[in-house]
Amino acid sequence: MNGKAYKDIHIYLYVRKIDVTKERIILRDEVETIYEKRTTPFGNSAKLDVPKKYIGRRAYVIILKD
Repeated sequence: MNGKAYKDIHIYLYVRKIDVTKERIILRDEVETIYEKRTTPFGNSAKLDVPKKYIGRRAYVIILKD
């Protein structure tokens, strides 16, 4: 592996599967939509806006390197 240490994380939740390595993520789940947004300031925190139709729905938030 060219001297690089890779950390593999495997999370199994019901039928969902997430494989995370240093540079790649593989997500296996039933997906309705995927979209990309920028976080915006909100007081002392940050937020992502999503359409109202997704209120109460389960979601994944993945922070990527710029």
